[in-house]
Amino acid sequence: MSNDALPSPVAPRLRRPTWRDPRLVVGLLLVALAVALGAWVVSGADRTVPVYVAAGTLTPGEPVAAEDLRVVDVNLGAETARYLRADVGPPADQVALRVVEDGELVAAGALGPAERVDVRAVAVPVSAGLSERIRAGALVDLWFVPDVAPGSKGGAPEPEPLVTGVVVEQVDVSDSGLVVADGGTVHVLVRSERLPAVLSALGADGSIAVVPVAGA
Repeated sequence: MSNDALPSPVAPRLRRPTWRDPRLVVGLLLVALAVALGAWVVSGADRTVPVYVAAGTLTPGEPVAAEDLRVVDVNLGAETARYLRADVGPPADQVALRVVEDGELVAAGALGPAERVDVRAVAVPVSAGLSERIRAGALVDLWFVPDVAPGSKGGAPEPEPLVTGVVVEQVDVSDSGLVVADGGTVHVLVRSERLPAVLSALGADGSIAVVPVAGA
């Protein structure tokens, strides 16, 4: 048989896909899903909510009003629920339950009713200069330094710790706005059970030293 008698191969013809072709339908669905997912991601990245930040340092027991807070827009994702949102209005009849630093986002649990705070403000006069670290919101220890008894031949009496880790509510400043160089008054927040010891020391012969807590 000669080669001329062999039939020529027939080239396959490509068929245009139709709407009934499941591959076309699946492809279109995948494209639509990718577009929708991309749009959702972009819109989520731009989605912010208003939350409160402290307009100044807040200390435990301090009443918090609208002027003590500022509003900022943030995008914290799921973490947003941890903070006080500003789109529900300012809190009413609330006090700070812990120290909130100036500019810090106000956590949802940082404010609450006054009965949850068991501290009292005590004014402590300080004769020596104050450390720059002693400011509102700082943690300090109080030590009682007894006076040397007249005619005493022994050494200076040992200082005694009064309270540790109490919060400074306020520091008296001079008219120029600077901390008084030769001393002043430091207002500290003392728990009720430690009040007798601190008040007794204030009335005794001696002085109280205000010592900033390291690392606080």
